[in-house]
Amino acid sequence: MENTLDMEHVHPLKLFDVARKERRFLYASAPMVRYSKLAFRQTVFAYGTDLCWTPMILAKEFNRNRFARDSDFTISTNGPQPPTIVQFGANVPQELARASSLVAPFCSGIDLNCGCPQSWACAESLGAALMEKRELVRDMVVETREQLRQDGWAVEKEKDMDSPRGRSLSVKIRVHKDLRKTIDFITTVLGPEANRHIDFLTIHPRTRSTPSSTPINLEALEILTSTFGDRVPILVSGDVFALNALPFTSPLLNTPTPTNTNSNPVSTATAASTTSSSPSNPLVKPNLPKLSGLMSARAILANPALYAGHETCPWEAVETFLNKVVRSPLPFKLVLHHLSEMCAPGMSPFNKSALLTKQERAAMLACSNMVDLIDFLDEKRGRGGGLGLRRDRG
Repeated sequence: MENTLDMEHVHPLKLFDVARKERRFLYASAPMVRYSKLAFRQTVFAYGTDLCWTPMILAKEFNRNRFARDSDFTISTNGPQPPTIVQFGANVPQELARASSLVAPFCSGIDLNCGCPQSWACAESLGAALMEKRELVRDMVVETREQLRQDGWAVEKEKDMDSPRGRSLSVKIRVHKDLRKTIDFITTVLGPEANRHIDFLTIHPRTRSTPSSTPINLEALEILTSTFGDRVPILVSGDVFALNALPFTSPLLNTPTPTNTNSNPVSTATAASTTSSSPSNPLVKPNLPKLSGLMSARAILANPALYAGHETCPWEAVETFLNKVVRSPLPFKLVLHHLSEMCAPGMSPFNKSALLTKQERAAMLACSNMVDLIDFLDEKRGRGGGLGLRRDRG
């Protein structure tokens, strides 16, 4: 796909189209506060992620503060710029439209966050609080699309998905306890049958108050995808822990052969047995033929090579991430946190091996600078040939 598409300017709907023709899901990395920065986006893109989200950016501050713009949204000018969706937190149509106008030259699309459950966001009428304000959400996406159109961007959805100036507008939501309210919300935000207001939709099938330890609401997801999946491409966010352990089935579930990155791989028979006996993976899984894509957060943070079929994070992904960090720097403590996630057991239910032991991860977190960190990781991987980073330090 990289050889045939201009990835920096590719329209997200084009990516959905390519994935569908390849009879697979579109693969996306979720917006994660602090973690969905450029170096991480470039890393997951190198391992099969089609579409990357930025962390949620507050539109009001982004519009008014140059320092907020410099710190919240970083792009690549030398090397791969993954197809990127900029996610905003907003509750005023003009604020979202203005912020979208600022970032449109540098991204593939704009996403409105209607799913963040954190109390501070909801207190400001942001995130999941917007699930109670469907008309406002509709007005925000309509005004933003009109602003982008006036700026000269191609925003006619499928009609413009081959245009280098094509840009998308989407919304990420949670669900209500009463699913009828969610259906009303989506119906309002989608707008008329002939000309919907958004290009695609991401559904996190948990309510605002549902903890992440509770499995997603598969019944709600099945109803919503069957109701709206013919009108708009739908991504699911939540419980995407491993491609061979999804809690649903689909004709698009083209699972790569699992790549074991440890010396004690879990056999296919063991994996199947685990699947059939796990409460979160019942024998009869719902079939979701109208679901278009997957979005992962916690699992891809622990294993950036998730969509490439790796059951756990390989050393090569650690090397890729560090090479990206050298060129797109992150605060050192954030680098350590990324690596502590990548070197720990991942989210796959079948393979809990780790690159480093708990004691080794503690020692890694004690490193005080990049040179010591790279030396430490080179030593730990030495039996495999090192990380290949020493040459970058001359």
